Amino acid sequence: MAANHMYMLPAVVDPSGLQQFCDRIVDGISAVFLALKRRPIIRYSRTSDIAKRIAHEASKLMYQQESGLFDFRRTEVSPLLLIIDRRDDPVTALLNQWTYQAMVHELIGIQDNKVNLKNVGKLPKDQQEVVLSSEQDAFFKANMYENFGDIGMNIKKMVDDFQQVAKSNQNIQTIEDMAKFVDNYPEYRKMQGNVSKHVTLVTEMSKIVEERKLMLVSQTEQELACNGGQGAAFEAVTNLLNNDNISDVDRLRLVMLYALRYEKESPVQLMQLFNKLASRSPKYKPGLVQFLLKQAGVDKRTGDLYGNRDLLNIARNMARGLKGVENVYTQHQPLLFQTMENITRGRLRDVDYPYVGNHFQQARPQEVVIFVVGGTTYEESRSVALQNSTNSGIRFILGGSSLLNSKRFLKDLEEAQRIARISTNML
Repeated sequence: MAANHMYMLPAVVDPSGLQQFCDRIVDGISAVFLALKRRPIIRYSRTSDIAKRIAHEASKLMYQQESGLFDFRRTEVSPLLLIIDRRDDPVTALLNQWTYQAMVHELIGIQDNKVNLKNVGKLPKDQQEVVLSSEQDAFFKANMYENFGDIGMNIKKMVDDFQQVAKSNQNIQTIEDMAKFVDNYPEYRKMQGNVSKHVTLVTEMSKIVEERKLMLVSQTEQELACNGGQGAAFEAVTNLLNNDNISDVDRLRLVMLYALRYEKESPVQLMQLFNKLASRSPKYKPGLVQFLLKQAGVDKRTGDLYGNRDLLNIARNMARGLKGVENVYTQHQPLLFQTMENITRGRLRDVDYPYVGNHFQQARPQEVVIFVVGGTTYEESRSVALQNSTNSGIRFILGGSSLLNSKRFLKDLEEAQRIARISTNML
């Protein structure tokens, strides 16, 4: 949705704009349930006004205004519609990504499954925009959730296979050989296009990783997202802010991740980071980080983002720490992962995620639609795909008002801050 920043604004700022935003979301969600021929039980994130509003408006549409349309007289357990707010987990939207699909979106950008490569070197015309679809591209389907290190190896194998095919096509000696080559040519061309597409993407991403020193940046990001240790984190972020090779936007994200993690623990050190950010990257005012805390700070969030509020989560994190991490770059798990686990075990707390109206879940749902107001990410869609592949008996479907990467999340944040500022001045 174009006006995706609306979810961060108080209702009084632009009532009609917010109404349009909510209407469009309710329409989209309703269409999905009509296609599924189901009427859901609805729950929402307690701390979010906009999630509550959308939940109530969807309920009103499905149970009152259009109740006949949604009355499918089904006997099975109703599906669950869970409406949550991006601000419950701003961390996932800020992190660098290291699995294929998420990484392409983070570093280059995916729009409707298309990747625009016009700004990348000298590419032939037919490769300036490429399609990444798991339905049409077997390599992408097999590798979209794999991490970057493995992708390199798998692409090498694909190139080797292609070279074998190409070599066999050079041995054309008889009329039959020629006829065979002509028959197989479309397949050969398709394979050739696919190989060069993935080689181009991975080469371009490797270049960006090197230019922006993302291995270095990302290690600290993951530490900030997953592990305690405030002193070491402060030192790591300070060193990166002082490092001339680090880009402005990466500095901003590091300070944001630090602020979200330690907002209550070390105000003095947080101020030092704000000042350093202002002097090293003057285009970003510390006000943006403070606006993020106002929007998505610890007092505003539902759920246990850092796994340090709930005893069960603290124990789980300790166990994970003891086991060690197989890949430091992909150790982070979105809050959504925990939410799905709680739903699967029947542990999603009513106080945190209240029901709308007097429609309650009698038994465990078999289908759950999770909608993130403010936008979802490819890291979360990967989480959902992995969860669905465990065959827990529940099928999860993910939706959102936008498909975010950190650039889009920050753009929405800046736009909301700009509008909030204007409206405060007018009042």
